[in-house]
Amino acid sequence: MQKIKIENNIFGGGLWMVAWLFTIGFLKLSFWSGVLAIIIWPYYLGVALSVFVH
Repeated sequence: MQKIKIENNIFGGGLWMVAWLFTIGFLKLSFWSGVLAIIIWPYYLGVALSVFVH
């Protein structure tokens, strides 16, 4: 039986969230523009970067 090792690294996600909050504050976005940026922008990043995966 093989051992399965699961690692949980919160540092990368925390750094990502801090960067998002900094960007929203730096651009002086309104609350709803910030929410929209957090929800929609990762999708566009994924679509743009998926070219490198295939």
